[in-house]
Amino acid sequence: MTKLANRTRNLTSFKVVDFLEAAQSLEAQGRDIIHMEIGEPRFETAAPILEAARVAMTEGRTGYTPSCGIPELRQAIADFYAEQYEVEIDARRVIVTTGSSAALGMVCELLLNPGDGLLLADPGYPCNANFVRRLDAEPQLVPVGPDENYQLSAASVEEYWRPNSVAAMVASPSNPTGTVIDQQQLAELYRQVKAQQGTLIVDEIYHGLTYSDVPLSSALSVADDLFVINSFSKYFGMTGWRLGWMVVPEPVIDTLTVMAQNFYIASPSIAQYAALAAFQPDTREILEQRRQAFQARRDFLLPALRELGFRIDRVPEGAFYLYADVSTFTDDCEAFCWQLLREHGIACTPGTDFGHNKARQHIRFAYTESLPRLEVAVDRLRRALKG
Repeated sequence: MTKLANRTRNLTSFKVVDFLEAAQSLEAQGRDIIHMEIGEPRFETAAPILEAARVAMTEGRTGYTPSCGIPELRQAIADFYAEQYEVEIDARRVIVTTGSSAALGMVCELLLNPGDGLLLADPGYPCNANFVRRLDAEPQLVPVGPDENYQLSAASVEEYWRPNSVAAMVASPSNPTGTVIDQQQLAELYRQVKAQQGTLIVDEIYHGLTYSDVPLSSALSVADDLFVINSFSKYFGMTGWRLGWMVVPEPVIDTLTVMAQNFYIASPSIAQYAALAAFQPDTREILEQRRQAFQARRDFLLPALRELGFRIDRVPEGAFYLYADVSTFTDDCEAFCWQLLREHGIACTPGTDFGHNKARQHIRFAYTESLPRLEVAVDRLRRALKG
């Protein structure tokens, strides 16, 4: 038998994908499944983006591009920060990646040596811990709950920082809870990490999908010597195009360029040219309509789930998830999710996908389906809980 590297023993499965594949298998058998598991906006890619891709293919823009992205896209992203956040950045600091996963992985590989530690909120996006484990480094999970807004803070960084810790990563809005960190909290968090001689990484993948009247600030408004990661998958609705980016401190641009050259040569060319249209006014109008649709879905589903007996202590301010306490119904969230899928046609994600902190008493609902489909889901949940 092939001998595997020891680090592979510590990798955890991505449970949301397990449930997605099981749901798709049931659909192939003719079952009607309501998808509330995968974090994928169930909208088609906006028409201006599709048209830009068609033009790029017609013009033969199908070859390798510069490893850090086509100059036009890097500049467009820099211009987006100036327009959206009033933050001026040099386009050289923008590294276009094959999805935000590549960005997250590259930042970990840039910063972590074997044995180093990275502070992460628990619950949090499950793949982050595996990016750390694959480097023989240590994911240092910090338990956070509704009292902490499910986020790391300056105080928790001070409390949980260890001698081997080198960085902290936060997500705002977060997955699975949809909570955000405001500018003042980000500044305090940044100062505490710097006081520990560490580096702050901020996942802003769900920026644009927020539901407050107060605009969300980018961490780049706090400092230049941190890492910001974003994606075309969520707000821009380009999941299958596999395109993301990161904004990095100037001193590491050359190193990350070498890493990109070696790890994936370049991001998909057609996706990059298509993404240029993501920033156009007509596209942004479409995306704003979709943001409003997500808000309407949240505003329907949140009280509906609470009425059924699910406990949701924090109203999500962004993303498209509800993180629900199911301890009233079960002490095994995975068995509960499998029952909902197999018996009632509702696919959702067990809390055990997102860490260890009270994980078995939570599940995550994604409100990515249409409002009428969510209404059907609530009816099915009501029947399931009565049964």
